[in-house]
Amino acid sequence: QVQLVESGGGLVQAGGSLRVSCGSSEPFFSRYAVGWFRQAPGKEREFVAAIDGSIGTPYYADSLKGRFTISRDNAKKTVSLQMNSLKPDDTAVYYCAATYVQSGLRNLQSYRIWGQGTQVTVSS
Repeated sequence: QVQLVESGGGLVQAGGSLRVSCGSSEPFFSRYAVGWFRQAPGKEREFVAAIDGSIGTPYYADSLKGRFTISRDNAKKTVSLQMNSLKPDDTAVYYCAATYVQSGLRNLQSYRIWGQGTQVTVSS
């Protein structure tokens, strides 16, 4: 069973940057597509970004493109999300998820493996 562990969340002021990472000990983690989702209090979990497990193509929520960057380091078995120009509306628990299927990466239902989440709080 593939396990995911998020790290790097925290408190940052509006306009600041934060990097969250998702790691796994799975030997074939590089073959998995990995997505980042977030859930704010009282709201549904929403897609943030994803990166596929074939050639590393990134996908972004349209509203976040340009501020967030997803990347992966296959040697370290990690996928990171760099978040810049953060806004209070970005406050949420950020979850990483993995799937062996390389399509439908914007859809929450495509993922069966989830991390425990990491809190990101952006103060105004």
